[in-house]
Amino acid sequence: MHQSSPRHLDGNALAGPLSEIFAVDPTTAWRLCPTCRMPYTVAQLHVYGPQPGLTARCPGCSAIALRLVRQPEHLWLQLGDSGGSFRFTLP
Repeated sequence: MHQSSPRHLDGNALAGPLSEIFAVDPTTAWRLCPTCRMPYTVAQLHVYGPQPGLTARCPGCSAIALRLVRQPEHLWLQLGDSGGSFRFTLP
């Protein structure tokens, strides 16, 4: 059966909601570690770096929560320890 409209929206649908999230203080954001199930805020992460970037680990089990790498024109953000990163173009 052919559908006349797609079953999903493209990533532009996230522009509004993500601008609300990233416009606030990120250190107050909560995360539940998928490994040890400990809840914590970004401010409680254990951060290592600075080169080649910052690696933030769960304060309970040391699982990777995020990686952040800054280049002259880009900022790379990886959530969790699996592959896949977001690249932001810096102004």
